[in-house]
Order: sequence, then structure tokens, then C-alpha cells
Amino acid sequence: MGKTMTLQVTTIMLAVEDMDRSKKFYEGLGAKLGQDFPNFASFELGGGSAMGIYPIDWAAKDAGVSAEGEGFRGVSFHFIVDSQEEVDEVIAKAVAGGGSVVREAEGAGWGGYFGYIADPDGHLWKIATAA
Repeated sequence: MGKTMTLQVTTIMLAVEDMDRSKKFYEGLGAKLGQDFPNFASFELGGGSAMGIYPIDWAAKDAGVSAEGEGFRGVSFHFIVDSQEEVDEVIAKAVAGGGSVVREAEGAGWGGYFGYIADPDGHLWKIATAA
């Protein structure tokens, strides 16, 4: 066998319907806007990773697929914070920035506290405490 590589996620790409709306949402959550072009924007997420947003039609063309996707694709992003108060604060900022609550924050059987939000394009984010 050849040399093994370590899997790294360096950039997350999200396809969005409205660039300005999505930039407002992610900046409202505290993401630092890096590059900002008409068909691409990037945010620094910390820890050496980044997130890019592209118009959905452009992103689909780039990947060679149809832009007419729908439904849950089995992917969510998780934002772990230190306290229940921070969970509630992040969710409130997300809603103020144009997002929506998918699942109200509540205590979990594993001892933590969490809720789900969706960004303006329906991408799911779980906001939770570690325990």
C-alpha cells in the first residue's frame, strides 16, 4: 500500500440562494468575512479552517450536478459552546440574522443542552454544550 494521508477539512462550501442574506447571517453568528466577491465569499472559522459560500447555480455547475436538489441530505454542522446561556445566545443571534429555529433548545439525555437552527438556505446547525 502507498503512503496514507490524514483527512482534513480545510474549507466547507455552502451553496446559497442570496449572497447578501447569507453573509449577514454568518457575520451575525460571529464569522469573520475574509474574501468578498460577487459569486464567492469566505469566512474564517478559526483553527485554520474556512467556509465559502457560492450562489447555488454556480456551485452546482462547478460540481457538475443539477441545482435542483431538495430534502435533508444527512449533513449538519455542530457548534459546541460552553453553557446553556451561550446556546440560547447563539440561537437568538442566528434568528436575528435571518435564520430559523428548527428544534427548540432543550436538555438532552446525555447531559448536554442543544437546539437546531437553519441558515437562510436551510443548512442545519446544531448548537450544543459538550455535556
